[in-house]
Amino acid sequence: MIGFLRGRLAAKQPPQLVLDVGGVGYEVEAPMSTFYGLPAVGAEVQLHTHLVVREDAHVLYGFGTERERSLFRELIKVSGVGPRIALAILSGVTVDEFHRCVEGHDVASLVRVPGIGRKTAERLVIELRDRLKGLAGEAFVPGSGATGTAGAAQAEAFAALVALGYKPPEVTRLLQKVDPSVSGTEELIRHALRAAAS
Repeated sequence: MIGFLRGRLAAKQPPQLVLDVGGVGYEVEAPMSTFYGLPAVGAEVQLHTHLVVREDAHVLYGFGTERERSLFRELIKVSGVGPRIALAILSGVTVDEFHRCVEGHDVASLVRVPGIGRKTAERLVIELRDRLKGLAGEAFVPGSGATGTAGAAQAEAFAALVALGYKPPEVTRLLQKVDPSVSGTEELIRHALRAAAS
């Protein structure tokens, strides 16, 4: 099992990025919460990883925080939830928001995530209620660690817009339209909503 990768970010195109580790390019799939925290191409980055072995491929998934990877691992244990749906969940809500949905039986918020139907959302709430307690730990800050405050604001704005009902690909486009000089979660959301209305 590959536990983590540290190297130069060679390329990033959601949901995939390429990490140059000692001259070897690792293709890694990552949730949008991790993407928003990534540095510029060429910078060094470290990702927690999880390898999924299928008949037709070996797929490496990367996460900005240990808590994201832990949640991903718990999600793919749930019947009917594969790596793709797990990535969609991590792209649509933060780890803490997911905890709150499970603890509060908030099935409606989970159903807003693309690929999650009502039955799957109910199964997630029931099956993960007890298992998630082991994931609690230090407070999770989106885009924390090597990602910086700009990444945190982007991740929080992304999650908020998804919670408002926008689909993740649409949110990505809206946030890309926002001037890079705009900082702060509320300002990012305000500018993204203006872009949606125009």
